[in-house]
Amino acid sequence: MSDYAHPDALVTTGWVAERTNDPKVKIIEVDVEPAKGYDVGHVKNAIGWNWTTDLCDTTIRDLIDPRAFAELASKAGIRPDDTVIFYGDMNNWFAAWALWQFKYHGHKDARLMNGGRIKWEKEGRPWATDRPSPQRSNYPVPASDETVRSYRDEVLKNVGAQKINLVDVRSPDEFTGKILAPEALIGKEGAQRGGHIPGAKNIPWAKAVNEDGTFKTADELKTLYTSAGVDFSKPTIAYCRIGERSSHTWFVLKYLLGMNNVKNYDGSWTEWGNMVGAPIEKGAGAPAPAAPNCQ
Repeated sequence: MSDYAHPDALVTTGWVAERTNDPKVKIIEVDVEPAKGYDVGHVKNAIGWNWTTDLCDTTIRDLIDPRAFAELASKAGIRPDDTVIFYGDMNNWFAAWALWQFKYHGHKDARLMNGGRIKWEKEGRPWATDRPSPQRSNYPVPASDETVRSYRDEVLKNVGAQKINLVDVRSPDEFTGKILAPEALIGKEGAQRGGHIPGAKNIPWAKAVNEDGTFKTADELKTLYTSAGVDFSKPTIAYCRIGERSSHTWFVLKYLLGMNNVKNYDGSWTEWGNMVGAPIEKGAGAPAPAAPNCQ
């Protein structure tokens, strides 16, 4: 992992296995479906969070606010100077979203376990079934770091301006407008219109990982994005359907490839596809020339 721009943003399964009893390391599992993941078995002393209830304010369809974040961290025994390790199912899909929220709320040391549940299982490492009972901490209410988050007005302002990279990380069928959401999620958090934001480049999030859930090499990742036309000299905004898959791409671009000005538009297609007056494109879009290779 030494070729990544910020190799410390990732830890190996072995690193985690050696630190399950370390009081300064907090391990958090976030799954698409906790009943099929954490509840069945988890890394020893890992705390399980439900993304739909612990990390969302469902009354206003938003992230939890700073006070709710401080309470969540306090209940988990997390302190501002702790190392927080995230992992989960689906190639760390929602684990990356939880990490992005921690960065948004200003936590300094948050990392992903490379490979998530898939890698841990392939290595035959043991699962625990008992739930930890952490001693409550007193996490202070943080200030939000808006440099990692984009909102609809910023995206609207830049549509057609060619001053930024817009990266749509959904599946090709979602991007073209053939479907509104992945098959299992049709009818949930949907949009009235299918398609993509004009000028966006379609680079599905899962292309960044190997079969064992680990991230591809830095060179492979550079080629993936530059060959699709992503110019690393420009600011970049990633989006998907509700902001979780694009958190994964945000992590890749920011921490593995070193892109300084990259944001996650978590309103994503659920907001854009329902918003009055927001332009859309259907189909594959215009082919983009390969961008200069990032260094």
